[in-house]
Amino acid sequence: MQSRWNDKDAEAYVAEAEAAGQPAALGLRVYTSRLIGQDPDLVLHGGGNTSVKIPDAEGGAVIHVKGSGWDLGDIEAPGLPAMRLAPLLTTRDIPHMSDEDMVAFLRSNLLEPEAPTPSIEALLHAYMPHAFVDHTHATAILALADQAGMEARVKEIYGDRVGWVPYVMPGYDLSHACKDALARDPSVQGLWLAQHGLFTFAETARESYELMIEFVTLAEEHLAARGIVVPGPEKTDRDVPGALASTLRDALADRGGLGGDPALDVRSTPSIRAYLGRADLAELSRRGTATPDHVIRIKPFGMILEADADRGRVDQALDAYEAEYRAYFDRNASRASEEKVMLDPLPRIVLIPGVGGIALGRDAKAARIAGDLLEQTSRIVNAAEDYDRFTPISEADLFDMEYWALEQAKLRKA
Repeated sequence: MQSRWNDKDAEAYVAEAEAAGQPAALGLRVYTSRLIGQDPDLVLHGGGNTSVKIPDAEGGAVIHVKGSGWDLGDIEAPGLPAMRLAPLLTTRDIPHMSDEDMVAFLRSNLLEPEAPTPSIEALLHAYMPHAFVDHTHATAILALADQAGMEARVKEIYGDRVGWVPYVMPGYDLSHACKDALARDPSVQGLWLAQHGLFTFAETARESYELMIEFVTLAEEHLAARGIVVPGPEKTDRDVPGALASTLRDALADRGGLGGDPALDVRSTPSIRAYLGRADLAELSRRGTATPDHVIRIKPFGMILEADADRGRVDQALDAYEAEYRAYFDRNASRASEEKVMLDPLPRIVLIPGVGGIALGRDAKAARIAGDLLEQTSRIVNAAEDYDRFTPISEADLFDMEYWALEQAKLRKA
């Protein structure tokens, strides 16, 4: 992976920020956030987050953290809402805080009350003492992060430069787990989050960004030394039977699913076909998603459908999927401390062995996002399986992510 830092571009972002009365560091934060967000092998569709601390701000130090609803690829200064830093640091000594309380606390410290809600990982960014913090879900990193027992391998790849953090659900607990990891070795330049991704941090925007590029490159080289080359994003090069896509759309529409007018995004690439050609596809496709937040876009597992399926077999497959999803919900909702409201039990990814995949959504954008995640997931799973075994987070952890308390609260209120 190559750094795309350009001095002239960086200077232009600084000039634009200063012309708007903003600190130069915020301009650089926007610049490197976009460098990250525009590389699909670092983050996809709103994934990842970034921050910058401004120690000499009027009224005391502030931290700008990516806000909810913003994509790093085209982020602007308003997408990095500012919070007072000192109050956030007081939570380092508070062992537990609910998601609802944490978000309310973050919003209470916004400089602009109408600003977007900061990332759920905002406290994690605050706890890191460095000026710039970057977080990605890089393809090569996930091929290794989605493995069991990687702590020793991470040490082999990075030496003492990257700290290890076992899987913890994003939010308050993860923030404290990362704080503790940094306390064990304050000299590290990054944190490896098992089954999740990678953080890097430094005192300058360029150094933090280029550490991310370097560390992803080291992961690529580690895979390559074992004969595993993770290809970059691939474009569809084969058709999926139009009759099957039409039949699937009609079947979903007749059920009133996905708003009654579902959008389809058809994908067939070399990596997708290799993934679908694996002998254990039925089991492999049900192990979980490549990184936790993907479950919100593509559900915990896909639906397998044969290329020659007629309407009757499509309906049978949808019935079976709904039954499997309801069973998944019942197994996991029963252990929750509060009542859960089940989301719609329809697939977002349809896997057609030997042919390709169909991503589903309520509109073309949602279907395209699901298709992009399918394409990246195929490359990740192929590399992970060739390395050893694709081992994402457990079903219980996946359910907790899909049925996050804050989103559930909105559904219960509705």
